[in-house]
Amino acid sequence: MFYSKETLFAEFKQAESNDNKLKKDKYKNRIQFFKDHIELRKTNPEYYDGLDINFTNLLEAWSAPNPRDHFYLKVFGKTYAEKMQESELEKSEKVSIN
Repeated sequence: MFYSKETLFAEFKQAESNDNKLKKDKYKNRIQFFKDHIELRKTNPEYYDGLDINFTNLLEAWSAPNPRDHFYLKVFGKTYAEKMQESELEKSEKVSIN
């Protein structure tokens, strides 16, 4: 068995769908998805040949209280709300200059 990005995306989408049915622990299936792939990659690295996916970093992000904020903090150094506020401010400044 070998994984492609398409099969991983399909598995992740299924985990997301299962999570959307939960009332509590709304990332449980996605977190388990990453844990499973971390273990499988340790025992069968050849399954992931040609794929450059860091499941450990993704597990860390999805285990955070707010995964979206985790991603934004890693990339922009700001939470999602802070980045959106900054974007709105920049947009309004552009409009007032023109």
